[in-house]
Formats: sequence, C-alpha cells, structure tokens
Amino acid sequence: MKKIKETKSKKFALLGAVLASLLIMPSCTSSQSEVTPESGVTEASSVKKESTVYEIEPVLPITLTDSIGNTVTVESIERIIPLDGSVAEVVFALGLGPNVVATDRSATWPPEASDLPQIGYQRSLSAETIAGFTPTVLIGTDIAGPEKTLDDLRRLGYSVVIVPSEATMQGPAEKIRAVAKALGVPNRGKELALQLENTIEANTQSRGDEERPIVAALYIRGKGTQLVLGRNSATHWLINAAGGENVADILDIEKYKTITPESLLRAAPEILLVPSAGLESVGGIDGLLEVGGISQTPAGINRAVLAYDDQLLLGNGPRTGELLEQLVEDFRSIITQSESN
Repeated sequence: MKKIKETKSKKFALLGAVLASLLIMPSCTSSQSEVTPESGVTEASSVKKESTVYEIEPVLPITLTDSIGNTVTVESIERIIPLDGSVAEVVFALGLGPNVVATDRSATWPPEASDLPQIGYQRSLSAETIAGFTPTVLIGTDIAGPEKTLDDLRRLGYSVVIVPSEATMQGPAEKIRAVAKALGVPNRGKELALQLENTIEANTQSRGDEERPIVAALYIRGKGTQLVLGRNSATHWLINAAGGENVADILDIEKYKTITPESLLRAAPEILLVPSAGLESVGGIDGLLEVGGISQTPAGINRAVLAYDDQLLLGNGPRTGELLEQLVEDFRSIITQSESN
C-alpha cells in the first residue's frame, strides 16, 4: 500500500440501553467522537439520548450449570456483583444496573459502573472484600480468581456463576445469553444478543481477492508490557471481519508475543490497533513509535494508529457490533488515503 496519512480512531462509545430492573430509569447518555485536528487525538463528547424503557420481571429462582460445570442456584438478583468489566457491561445493558452494588476495577463502561465501589481486580479478588457487600449473586468469566477465593465464596453460601467468554465472533452473544439466563431475564438476553448478532452480520466484510490492510493489534502498558496480540484475542476476529489481515496469522501468534523489531519488520503492519489507555501509557503516538521496530513499519512511518477504549476493544461485549462497524469505516478511510497518495 502507498503512504498513509496519520490516522486516529474515534474513541467509540455507544451505550446500549441502560434500563430499569423492576423500575423505570431516566434517559441514558452515549458518546460521539470529535476529532481534534491539532493533536489528531479523538475526544469523546457526551450527548443526551432517549433510551427505550423496559420493565424486567426476573424469573427466579433458577438452577443452572455454569460454563465450568458447577451447578448454581440463583435466588435473588437484588445485589449483583459482576466480577469483571465485560460482564458488568452486559448486566447494565440488560437493564439491571440499579441492582449492581460493586464492580472490579476493569469496569469502565457505562460510567455508572465505574462510579460504583470496587472489589479489586478480577484476577486477584478477595473473599473478605466481596462478602462485605453482601451480594446475592456473583457473576464473572473464567478470568475471575484466584480459584481459592471463588471456592471460599461458594463455601460461604454465595451464588457464583461463571459464564463463557470466548474470543470469537459468537462470543459476545453467548456471553449476553448466559448472563441473562443466570439473572432470570433470558428473554431480554435473547433480544439483546439478536440485535448484536444482526449488527455483526451486517458489517462483516467478505474476504474477496481485494488487497486487505495488514493490521497489528498491540497490548501496551508502559515500558514493561509491550505485546502483539494473537489469534486468541477478540481483536483477531474483529480485524478479519472488518476486512483486515491480522499479523497474528503472518507471524503465527496464538496468544501473544513480545514486540520485537525483527517480527514487526517481517509482518510490515500498515495499521496499528491499540487500547487507548495503552497508547496513553507510552505518551501517545510519539511514545509508541519508540517501541521496538514500530517506527520502521509502514504503520509507524505513516502514523496510522487506531486507538479505542480498552473495554470496548478487548472485552468482546455488547458494544462489539458497533465497534466492528467503526473498524470497517476506519480501515476504509486508511485505504482511501493510501490510494490517493
């Protein structure tokens, strides 16, 4: 591909309906993107938007087998604690946000979730801290841990439900249906999942003979963590569905691999896809170009960087359909700029 002008993504945030559980909630907010030409950085601006109002009558108690084979009975959703940010986002999208009493620190969307008390981080949870919130149900993915903490909570009588979190195109809808079932609102889950599936299907690009941009998804946390994400990340199917070619296929990366000049130069990515917090942790694009070999790639030379909210990009949650739509638009914009130079 020819020279690409500097490209920034829109920090994309589209709030699914934040609704009521046995209540009627006021209107919610969503975000639109607004590019700042001086810096190239995309800023999110909040706009008021009318939301659909749902009245949800949970069907409880429910006994189910969760994704790791445990039989769990949920008798009440009066005090919900999602154990990670992606599950918290689903709970709010289902209209059960008013029932959430705490979240882990990865819960950044919707804003109401990040304003709640925190239980710590999903991988290093404390049974004592969680029990202090007297939850009626705990719900998370297999990332939640350590396992001893979860076992302690089960022994104390808490309902702990683990839902699937596959990093695939089907993963977001499966997660929504599983969370909805566990919380006694399966029909609302089916509705939300179907909407998401339709959005994904409508925006998935066919893999024809046309040239596809080579895209590297990076996970950056300062100088200590600088990785190329592999096929096990949700970014893999998103890149392919949006019409790109993932460097994970070129470099045969399954999980992740430390960024090296040799590997990046061999893959020659034309677009870099990064979580916004990671980009900020190295000081923006200028700092990113100092990471091993990036400045010498086509993407680095042309400053073709797309940065999205961490939870949106990596969470494979209910906003993933809209994220795919945005990726398609951004990839096309880069291709158009390339062809015009």
